[in-house]
Amino acid sequence: MNGAHLHLLMHHAPVLGTFFGLALLAFATWKRSVELRKAALGTFVIAALAAVATYLTGEPAEDVVKGLPGTSAALIDRHDDAAGIALGGAIALSVLALGGLIWFRRGKPIKNWFSTLALAAAILVTGLMAWTASLGGQIRHTEIRPDAVPMTTSRSDRP
Repeated sequence: MNGAHLHLLMHHAPVLGTFFGLALLAFATWKRSVELRKAALGTFVIAALAAVATYLTGEPAEDVVKGLPGTSAALIDRHDDAAGIALGGAIALSVLALGGLIWFRRGKPIKNWFSTLALAAAILVTGLMAWTASLGGQIRHTEIRPDAVPMTTSRSDRP
């Protein structure tokens, strides 16, 4: 197993974690559930930890793929820059979430203003994670690049 394997194994966790936390927080706010709000905040903390681990595997993954055909340094650099921004967002969201978990512990209800703030931050971070993942996918998946040109089929390939 090399750095690229580790990065590929881990990269879905922060993306899906922030999305799941966002969906859970939105549902919890709608249902006015303190327990589910706290679970969502905990999810953001776990997603940030996964983001740190994923970010740390990025450099070893780059070392593996940078010489492969079809990869470009520009695509890798764009993904790396986006990953730094997304990581910063995930850490900020986790600090907010952890602060909320500490502030609203022992049965205190989570205030609506705090849930609204956390929802807004979660929407932003989920978008950053999706953007970063898309840029990362473009490194090895040429079919999702903006300049992708579909292959044409020859007459003999048609039924």
